Amino acid sequence: MPREVLSTKIDAPCDTVFNLLHDYNRRLEWDSMLSEARLLAGATAAGYGVRSLCVGTWQSAFLALETRYIRFEPGRVAAVTLTIRPPFFERFAATIRHDAVGEAQSRITYIYSFRARPRFLAFLLEPIMNAMLKREVRNRLRSLCRFIAPSAV
Repeated sequence: MPREVLSTKIDAPCDTVFNLLHDYNRRLEWDSMLSEARLLAGATAAGYGVRSLCVGTWQSAFLALETRYIRFEPGRVAAVTLTIRPPFFERFAATIRHDAVGEAQSRITYIYSFRARPRFLAFLLEPIMNAMLKREVRNRLRSLCRFIAPSAV
């Protein structure tokens, strides 16, 4: 099962980054991976147990991932897991950690893992899917950095 850890420093405190990252009203202002992002079932804010729908861009064939927050500690960590199985994904989970580096700087660490389907093609699909996901997450982190601190990038 592929698992990746990608990390970067951001010129903003943990709380600022965390709050922006999980504000679905502002998500499309900075998130380069998505063409749609919304909370489900009447939720107005992200939190433990809340489900969300995130739809990719043309680069990911507008793949829709419905997830549920399984951990939510503001300013520190949030984790999600799939609630539905979109094409090619048997499982997917992601964790985003925030660590203070200084008063006005933090480190964001994005960790994901997944299992491809159909299972008998996983050995072919997973390296391709992982390369695409890794590229997209790197781009997402760069976009977040540019949005929060455009002069620092």
